[in-house]
Amino acid sequence: MAALARVTNTVQRALASGRYSGAIWLEGSPFVEETTYWLNLLIDTAVPIVGNSSQRPHGAIANDGDRNIVDSVNYITSKIWADESGRDCVGAVAILDEQIFTSRDVQKADARPGGYVATGGHGGIIGRMGHPGLPQFSFKPVKRHTHNSAVNLTRLLREVQGSRVQGSKAGTIAVEIKDADGNLLATAIPKVTIAKHARYLSDSTTGDAGEEVDILARIEKNLRDAPLAGFIAEGSAPFGAMSNSVDAALKLATFSGMPVVKVGRGNAGGFVDPTRDPLAIAGSNLTATKARLLLMACLMKLGCLPAAADPANPTAAETEATKKKLKEYQEIFDTH
Repeated sequence: MAALARVTNTVQRALASGRYSGAIWLEGSPFVEETTYWLNLLIDTAVPIVGNSSQRPHGAIANDGDRNIVDSVNYITSKIWADESGRDCVGAVAILDEQIFTSRDVQKADARPGGYVATGGHGGIIGRMGHPGLPQFSFKPVKRHTHNSAVNLTRLLREVQGSRVQGSKAGTIAVEIKDADGNLLATAIPKVTIAKHARYLSDSTTGDAGEEVDILARIEKNLRDAPLAGFIAEGSAPFGAMSNSVDAALKLATFSGMPVVKVGRGNAGGFVDPTRDPLAIAGSNLTATKARLLLMACLMKLGCLPAAADPANPTAAETEATKKKLKEYQEIFDTH
C-alpha cells in the first residue's frame, strides 16, 4: 500500500505542476490495467494519462513495448483527447498494439502482442492509432474520470470514519486519508477482499454463515486491523448471485461496516441489477479487480457503513441507515 500511495502522490504532484502535457505509466503487462484505472480514479488532472506495457522483451524481434511508448507520445501530442476547453474528456487510457483502451475496461488475456481484451461487453476499445494518419476515436466513454472523478485526490476529505471492534462490538474510529499537504497516506488505503462463488463450491445449502469460515475470519481481522474494508462478491454472470451461506456471511460484513459489491464472474458482459440485493452495491459490468479498486477509492471518500450493534440481528433503523449509505456508494459505481 505504501507503493500505491507513493505512485498516487508522485503522479498528482507532477501533473499539478503544469509542466507536463500528459503522463505515460510504464508497468509489467499483467498489472498495468490496474494501476492505470487507479490513476484514472484518483488523479485530479486535465491532461491525459496513458498506460503502457510490453509483451515482448527489448531486443526481441517485433518488440511491441517501444512502439507502444511512441504511440502514447503521439496520442498525447495529437490532443484528440481534448474537449472545447482543452481538458481531457476521455480519462486514463491504455495504448497497446495500436489500440486505445479505456482504463476501466482493459484486461490482459494472454502473454503475446494483441493479448489484451476489452471487458464488460459494451465497448472498451475506443479508437486506434494512425499509421498512416492521426490517432482516431470511434467513440468516447461517458464515465467520470480524473478531473471530474468523484473520488479523486482533491475531493477526498482529510478524515473519514472507519469501523473498528471496541470491546465486543463494532464501533467507529477516525481514519486519516491525507496529510497536511494533501498527500494520500499509505495507512488510508482500504483492505478489499474478493470472494468468489461457484455452483458446487459450498459444502452446505442451509444458508448458515458459519460455513464461510474464510469470510468470517476476514471480517474479524478487518475489525482489528483495517478500519476501511469491504468485499467484492464475484458471483454468477451477470447478476452476481452467490450461495445462501456466502450471502449470509457477507450480510454480517455489511452490518459490521464493510460494504459489499456484487459483480459477475470472469469477463461478464451484462450489468448487475441493483434491485436484486438492496444490502449490496451493484458493480455494473466491472470485473472483480476493477470493482475492488473503485470500492477502495469509495471507502476513502465515504468512510465505512454504519455498523449494527448486533450484525447478526440489525434493527429496522440500522438497516435503513445502511441502505441510505449504500446509495452514496451506488451513485459512484453507476457513474465511474
